[in-house]
Amino acid sequence: MFSSIGYVICIPFALLVKLFYNMTGSYGVAIILFTVAVKLILLPFQIKSKKSMIRMNRMQGRMQDLQKKYANNQMKLNEEMQKLYAEEGVNPMGGCLWSFLPLPIMIALYSIIRQPITRFMMLGEDVLYKAIEAAKAAGANMATIVQVAEDGAMKLDKTGLPLVQPYGEINLVKVLPEIAPEFCESVEGWMSLNYSFLGLDLASTPWEVVTSFALNAAFFGMLLIPIITGLSQLVMTMYTMKNQPSNAGNASMKMMMYTMPLMTVYFAFVMPAALGVYWIAQSIFSLIQEVFMTKIFNKKIEEEENARYEAIQADRQRRIEEGKRLQEERKNQQVQKQTLREKQKAAQVAKAEKAKKAASSTTEAGRVGDRPYARGRAYKENRYDD
Repeated sequence: MFSSIGYVICIPFALLVKLFYNMTGSYGVAIILFTVAVKLILLPFQIKSKKSMIRMNRMQGRMQDLQKKYANNQMKLNEEMQKLYAEEGVNPMGGCLWSFLPLPIMIALYSIIRQPITRFMMLGEDVLYKAIEAAKAAGANMATIVQVAEDGAMKLDKTGLPLVQPYGEINLVKVLPEIAPEFCESVEGWMSLNYSFLGLDLASTPWEVVTSFALNAAFFGMLLIPIITGLSQLVMTMYTMKNQPSNAGNASMKMMMYTMPLMTVYFAFVMPAALGVYWIAQSIFSLIQEVFMTKIFNKKIEEEENARYEAIQADRQRRIEEGKRLQEERKNQQVQKQTLREKQKAAQVAKAEKAKKAASSTTEAGRVGDRPYARGRAYKENRYDD
């Protein structure tokens, strides 16, 4: 099952490497172009990751302030940190997730390099075992292709098929075109691979060449591949660490910064040199990408933050002016209410004065109860007495 899953994962990468090999005829150039293609495919995700990391780095001051403020309240600290992340649009894991993608790609590429028949040419296992039989019939050294018992017989698995050496498929591909060319011509899809690159055999491991200790250009070239691999990995890691946010986990990260390149040197020694070429190209292109993205996005994010700050200040000023306007309106409304009250009071006073004046302009002779003019203004009770 896992073998089938691994085969499916390898298919797109194998097609890509095969495309570049058919275009250039060079295995080393194909590996380098494959690295460039993978970097371009992953670029959108890495841009997102880089932006998140830069924002996290610029947030360090505010994060430290929160840590000091809520040092004794972890729950409140987590709550405030989440608010800060949401406010800044930052995923704290966003800068780490995509950094693990090169590992499965490298594993898939290693499988393609190590198994050129079944994973690169994508031929079936039946073709592999026919190739083993053809090599045996042609008198090839089978110890470099399959596991051999002390009596010289090939070791078989439970199904009765030969147990292939870790790099047996590579040795088959290298030897068959010379000793059994008719077999290669008879298999549809078979490719006679040329592993030579800059005078180096990329199918060999540097350890094999170094242990032979033949002082020639190939010896020094193969020796340099693991060293350059480790150095390029170290420079890349140091630059990445320099631009990552500082946190409590930096101690362990620094330890990894020095241990990973050493492990890379070891693996580059014991694995085919083609994988070392990929490692070097991956580190160099990643470093170039990091330098440019750091420079561009630092400037862009700073501009975004300045624009956001200006927008916040403009909104604040607008709210202040709006508050002043509302306050002035309320003041005017109070003045208007006060004026209205005064007018109403003056009207009431005027009405009372009018009533008083009207009451005082009548004669008591003309009054009947509350009606001052009931008998007319000229009424005199004793007018005709005489």
